[in-house]
Amino acid sequence: MTITITLPWPPAVLSPNARAHWTAKAKAAAKVRRDACYLAQAAGARMLPWAGMAVAIEFRPPDRRLYDTDNLLARCKAALDGVADATGIDDSRWTYRLARGEPVKGGAVVVLLEPPQCTALYRRIIGAPHD
Repeated sequence: MTITITLPWPPAVLSPNARAHWTAKAKAAAKVRRDACYLAQAAGARMLPWAGMAVAIEFRPPDRRLYDTDNLLARCKAALDGVADATGIDDSRWTYRLARGEPVKGGAVVVLLEPPQCTALYRRIIGAPHD
C-alpha cells in the first residue's frame, strides 16, 4: 500500500538561511504543519498501524534554480511533522529517500509513504534492480 501526498512548496521564511523574525517563522511553520496534516489525512494517511515507515520525498521546485537538498529538507520540517501527526508514526521511525524532480508551476513536494516491509520502495531507496 502506497500513499501519495502532494504538499505545496514550503515558504522561503522556513529556510534555515532566512533572516525572518521568529514570530513570522513560527506562524508560517504552524500553518504549514496544520495544512500538511489535513492533506495527509485527505490522502488516506490517518493513524496508520505501521511500526515504521519508508518515506520517499521528491522536491519539484517552482523554477530552475538549484536548491540545496539539506535546506529543502529543513524547509519541509514543519510539513513532515504534520504528516507524522496525521499518520501517528514519529519521524524517528522513518527511513528516507530524497530526490529532485522537474520544476512545476508553483512548486510541490511529493511524499510517498509505505510500510517498512514493502520491498518496492526499499529497492528504490537502496538502488537495487527490480525483479
